[in-house]
Order: sequence, then C-alpha cells, then structure tokens
Amino acid sequence: MQVWTGLGNPGPQYALNRHNVGFMALDTIAEVHGFGPVQKKFQGWVQEGRIGTQKVLLLKPATFMNESGRAVGEALRFYKLGTDALTVFHDELDLAPFKVKVKQGGGTAGHNGLRSIDQHLGPDFRRVRIGIGHPGHKDRVTGHVLGNYVKAEQDDLADMLGAMAAEAEWLAKGDDTRFMNDVALRLQD
Repeated sequence: MQVWTGLGNPGPQYALNRHNVGFMALDTIAEVHGFGPVQKKFQGWVQEGRIGTQKVLLLKPATFMNESGRAVGEALRFYKLGTDALTVFHDELDLAPFKVKVKQGGGTAGHNGLRSIDQHLGPDFRRVRIGIGHPGHKDRVTGHVLGNYVKAEQDDLADMLGAMAAEAEWLAKGDDTRFMNDVALRLQD
C-alpha cells in the first residue's frame, strides 16, 4: 500500500488557497480513479482505492498545515509502512505556476507542512512539488501562498490537476520521470 498525502489547511475559507493545491490534487485523483467514500481517520480525511494495480490511501490531514506530520505519522504507523510508501503533494514557491516536479527527500524550503512531516518521520519521502510561483518579494509570500487562485488561473489549475490525475498511474508504479514528462506533455497542448 502507498500513502499519498495532500497538504492544505482544513475549512472552506482555505479551499481555493494556493497553499491547498495538495488537497486539490488528491480530490482530483480520487474523482478520476473512482476512490471510495471519504472517511474520518488518522486526524484527517482518507479515501481508499486503486491506481492501476497499486492500492493507494489518499490522506488529507485535518490538522492545520504546521501539524500535518501528526496525521501522516499516524497513518504510516497504523499500516506499518516506512517513508518509502509515502508521497506528499504540496505547493512549491520555487517552481513556476502549474509546473509539476517530483523529487525524493530534501529540505523543507520553509514549508510548514513539509517541516512537520520531516520532524515526525525524517526527510526521506517522495514529494510532488506543484508550482505556485514566487510573488517576487519575501514580504508578499504569505499573502500569495494563502491567497486564492484568481479567475484567470482557474483553467490552468484545472488542466494541471487533470493531467496529474490522468498520469497518476506512473507515480503509483514509481516512474517519477515518466509522470513528470507526461504531465508536462499534456499541459503543452
């Protein structure tokens, strides 16, 4: 089993925040791949399903971003899984908007959700980095990250989320390069 965690903040007021794009990615994957109903578990919301031949648990922590590691740690301990079974979907300031990159391990780059998971489990987990772009000055970062996607970005956002869900089987198989390439190809059209 794999555990795919989307990072975000709970509550309708955060639903369209750039910081919640990890939640949005999981919602789209669940819809496209016909995952089961949402259940409250592990201090979060989970959905179970299959992507290709792989069993995947989608987890959206109900804790706030800076406590995400509690929910993720609880889920991995329950299933007796290591960080090799974990994939975290999160917003990334250092990537252009709507670019998607996958990497194994690394630092937290000031991301509170990643920092929390790192504190609970260490840094050696796979990350799906979803670009939100940098606002240009560090004083504007918080407002940008916690700001909603604007109307002009909605189509690009939907296209990116759809491409990620459509190519999720490569991620489930562990072919990160093919996943990134195929998502990028879909977004060129």
